[in-house]
Amino acid sequence: MTRPFADLHVAVLMGGLSSEREVSLSSGKMCAEALEGQVRKVTRVDAGRDLAQVLADLNPDVVFNALHGAWGEDGCVQGVLETLGIPYTHSGVLASALAMDKDKCKAVLKAAGVVVPGGGLFDRFEVARGHVIPPPYVIKPNAEGSSVGVYLVRDGEPPCAAPGEASWTWGEQVMVEPFIAGKELAVTVLGEKSGPRALTITDITPAKGFYDYEAKYAPGGSSHVLPAILPPHVFEAALRESELAHTAMGCRGVSRSDFRYDDIKDELVLLEVNTQPGMTPTSLSPEQAAHVGMDYKILVRWMVEDASCPR
Repeated sequence: MTRPFADLHVAVLMGGLSSEREVSLSSGKMCAEALEGQVRKVTRVDAGRDLAQVLADLNPDVVFNALHGAWGEDGCVQGVLETLGIPYTHSGVLASALAMDKDKCKAVLKAAGVVVPGGGLFDRFEVARGHVIPPPYVIKPNAEGSSVGVYLVRDGEPPCAAPGEASWTWGEQVMVEPFIAGKELAVTVLGEKSGPRALTITDITPAKGFYDYEAKYAPGGSSHVLPAILPPHVFEAALRESELAHTAMGCRGVSRSDFRYDDIKDELVLLEVNTQPGMTPTSLSPEQAAHVGMDYKILVRWMVEDASCPR
């Protein structure tokens, strides 16, 4: 860091243009509050298409990127920040773009030796007309986060009509993957100078049986057990694979890997890598950090300090 932490002016980006705007506003509010009193100045920025000009006028020392979803998390805003030459939290352009594209993310992870789901990309109308893979399977947009637009098609159910409807706004191709029964797991990784460090594992049980948008963000939407109760070899494998994924994707700062573990087949599968995990009251990464001794303010400070370090 080129100047004392207490002297920094930090701009916190929140809101944005994506379907995850409300989640981002919640994350940004909490991060800004955590920084207030720790740094010289905190400016909250509801990011719009005039972001480059707004930031040029503000001239902050560091940007805390609390945006989620398309535009804020997929490399676009990262490109703006690179052009402006402002240090920023979380991953850079390439890692952000790769992680947001589920199909390309899976290809990179598979090449690195990480076990990923089968399935693939299909035309959305084809998916709405018939079963493109045998049920049960999961349908999701190829480039959205926070379980937006995710559907589970169970055995014996008809094809899901949603992708073929006019209201579908998440791309002409959708990701379809076999549903993996068992535990929903998440691992937060900090990209420290000595190498990526996985914090712990959370076992997530949705209140309604499926970890959708409401289960992630509504109070009481899910229960969390951490550290997860798993066979030792599975626990170690999840930690190791999350660190491997962080490195393979070229992530920096904080990332979170989401897994499914089929305890009948003893099969651990990495579903996706999130380069900008939520920082809301129900989010997993702050909870995991607190479990290993980093309270919310310490975590946010670490993220800003990490962004400020020369690369």
